[in-house]
Amino acid sequence: METIQPLLENAAKATVSIRTLPDAIRQELLHQLSRTISEQIPAIITENKKDLERMADDDPKKDRLLLNGPRIRSLAASLVDIARLPDPANELLLERHLENGLLVQKKTVPLGVVGVIYESRPNVTIDVAALCIRSGNVCLLRGGSDAIHTNTILVSLIQDTLRRFGADVCTVQLLPADRAHVAEMLNAEKYIDIIIPRGSQQLIDYVREHSRVPVIETGAGVCHTYVEKSANLEQAAAIVTNAKVSRPSVCNALDTILVDQSVAADFLALLTPQLSAHAVDVYAEPLAYALLEAQQYPYLHAAQPEDFGREFLSLKCSVKVVSGLSAALEHIRQHSSRHSEAIISRDPIVSEQFLNTVDAAAVYVNASTRFTDGGVFGLGAEIGISTQKLHARGPFALEKLVTEKWFVYGAGQVRE
Repeated sequence: METIQPLLENAAKATVSIRTLPDAIRQELLHQLSRTISEQIPAIITENKKDLERMADDDPKKDRLLLNGPRIRSLAASLVDIARLPDPANELLLERHLENGLLVQKKTVPLGVVGVIYESRPNVTIDVAALCIRSGNVCLLRGGSDAIHTNTILVSLIQDTLRRFGADVCTVQLLPADRAHVAEMLNAEKYIDIIIPRGSQQLIDYVREHSRVPVIETGAGVCHTYVEKSANLEQAAAIVTNAKVSRPSVCNALDTILVDQSVAADFLALLTPQLSAHAVDVYAEPLAYALLEAQQYPYLHAAQPEDFGREFLSLKCSVKVVSGLSAALEHIRQHSSRHSEAIISRDPIVSEQFLNTVDAAAVYVNASTRFTDGGVFGLGAEIGISTQKLHARGPFALEKLVTEKWFVYGAGQVRE
């Protein structure tokens, strides 16, 4: 395909179809799509294996690419969750009768055409499509070439379901994976209302720097957990281990452990057997390195400056011993990507100071950063975790796929 112009035009035309589709029909459409995906698990896995076979086993993106039975069933269940959520569009936000007789209303309306550029994550195909359908939006999906077979079958199932319910199949379109079309997409301000990049920091930076279409960033996750001196250390070790190993390739996984110097030796003694059981490579600054070396930790490396502020996306993390809360806050300020940050502490005053000081989309006390997720937060699913402050922050989900529109009713008034 030399140009995606026809796809862009079809997307713009499809906005009328999906926006006018009755709310109850959109809900039933998602229920049917959930059933279809559940019925097609073997076919989806077959296509997914074609993509997996082309990716090296040591590539950290391979886990994100994988769709197995439990993950597909989870996606199908999320469609039902999204269908049950209220339509965020057509909500009356304000109504005012002016002295001149005008009736002024402000309502929520769909954004229009949502373009999403993402890598290696075929679950995003389902999440974005479902959220856009539910909110009356159209989506243009530009997935990576490494997931082309999986994305193709998923979009075909979505379009078959749209057709069955009389909706325009161009409500959800998969764009060619050829990188040459990305620039055309970023300059399609006539057809696309918003671009959302989801992937590496390099991808996000490229889109932000080159797009003429408004961009909402779903940023990379550089997540810290600070073990404060009053922490329950056994609890802290369990939380840190979960945040690192439960699914290391995702953006809410832990990257850096900060531990107060007064409890560092005891905490690391509890932590090392748990990390060692998962063969986690630990990059430690000198104080932490000495303590871990004394524990004979087998996967120990001397940290370099670039190991702090680094999103590992694998069974790797960095560790630093800090002198107290102020030092921890300063380290996070310098190295955080403003995604998710946590403190483990039994001191409520210190915990509140941490929560109120740290600049991030989600902040935690005594819990794993792995909970930062639209589905977990009761939002059905998310397009990504927004780390910026305009329009949306945190899980970019159904409630944020709308904008505002003013409706003014008159009876012949003219302005003097």
